[in-house]
Amino acid sequence: MRKLAFLFVAMVAVSFASCGGSTKSNADAEAAKADSIRIADSIAAVEAAAAADTMAVVAPADSVK
Repeated sequence: MRKLAFLFVAMVAVSFASCGGSTKSNADAEAAKADSIRIADSIAAVEAAAAADTMAVVAPADSVK
């Protein structure tokens, strides 16, 4: 019975230890999310600029015909 009580106390201690310090990880997760959004926006801007450049090259070629 003593071993069972010790096992229960050990499990509770581990569960409390694993839940601590979550404020730092939440801040890190928010920073990573903001970075991902910023990178996705810049990639979309580059793709839009590349598409506009492609259309600028294709449009005069079509008008020559």
